[in-house]
Amino acid sequence: MDRLHLLSVFVAVGEEESFAAGARRLGMSPPAVTRAIATLEAKLGVKLLSRTTRFVRVTEAGQRYLDDARRIMAEIDEADEAARGVNAVPRGQLTVTAPVLFGKMFVMPVVVDFLKRYPEMEVSALFLDRLVNMLEEGVDVGVRIGELPDSSMKAIRVGQVRRVLAASPEYLAKHGVPQVPADLNQHTIVAANTVAPVVEWKFAHSGETATVRLKPRLQTASNDAAIQAVRLHFGITRLLSYQIAPYIENGELQTVLADYAPPLPIHVIHREGRYASAKVRNFVDAAVANLREHKFLN
Repeated sequence: MDRLHLLSVFVAVGEEESFAAGARRLGMSPPAVTRAIATLEAKLGVKLLSRTTRFVRVTEAGQRYLDDARRIMAEIDEADEAARGVNAVPRGQLTVTAPVLFGKMFVMPVVVDFLKRYPEMEVSALFLDRLVNMLEEGVDVGVRIGELPDSSMKAIRVGQVRRVLAASPEYLAKHGVPQVPADLNQHTIVAANTVAPVVEWKFAHSGETATVRLKPRLQTASNDAAIQAVRLHFGITRLLSYQIAPYIENGELQTVLADYAPPLPIHVIHREGRYASAKVRNFVDAAVANLREHKFLN
């Protein structure tokens, strides 16, 4: 049997975790799918799937082979698109990820404009405050804030933000403006996204770092709630600069200890292969151009 055919059958069965479901997905008979998997395992001399009367699971070796097979099939699809000239017009499904508030504020406008421009496109937007494994979760394009680990992903820097402290002018007029991080121990602290009784905030200034342990008076599970608390003149909170930028701009809040907030880079990252698919290339170009121009990110 053709090796690519065997790979496609294995990917279908491995992802569906069922010979019958894999057969339906490929429009093949279950016996033909069973023969294809048996042929592939015989060629490799490795058991790829564990079978029971109810379940089909990939083995440890099978999982590694499944990851490689997915990559190979994706690159073949990209090569086919390039050969057919499909790169000229984006079409199909695109999955994008970003942090929740960042996605809402900056990525969603790009997504909406992209969909209006290319009517044959569909986008799934995964806005999550956790690190998404783009390969395992099938994500095409992502936005990352902070230094990037070594990766095979292609990364394009589009701006920077800072982890800043903010309070209302009314609160600071009443309680004073902290001059160094240690002064925060004399202030009311509002901590976002934590339930720990004590928080540790790290600072950097002139090449030196410092950590201040603080006991919050108010802890919230969301950034929005922390912002609302300090807008009501209750204490000082710490967030990324873009999260409070609109309130800094209109004067409701002001930053303190700005010299102790080093920049954090923002990158657009993607899993582009040898052949740049039109949907990824065009979305990345639009995102990069839009984010680089945004005043809250530069």
